[in-house]
Amino acid sequence: MTMRRLPLLIATGLIAIGATAALAGGSSAPFQQYEPDPALKTATKANLEGRVRHACTVVQARLTSAPETSLERPCGCYAKQTLRSLDESEIEAYRATGYFNDSARAKALAALDSCKLQRPI
Repeated sequence: MTMRRLPLLIATGLIAIGATAALAGGSSAPFQQYEPDPALKTATKANLEGRVRHACTVVQARLTSAPETSLERPCGCYAKQTLRSLDESEIEAYRATGYFNDSARAKALAALDSCKLQRPI
């Protein structure tokens, strides 16, 4: 699967669990009609981190067939590293759209690698 299919994989996972967070992926074009959770606009950074961590555990569990509980630590690593690396404009873009923009996505991919998580293919 190419990087362009990643947003679709993420959207499917998020819709299935009702979460509003995103993992690193390809082009954001497929999300044009996606409506983010309005709570994102006022969510604290800790809440954003929790949402990203939760989405990570769900997607990684599906990718690796591992139990979600076994992914809490590496997905916590991913969420922390990703959100710490984002600048204010990237965080605001995430709050507005519910997914990472292109510059944030590159940082999220680096965090996936650093935390030894599988990149969604």
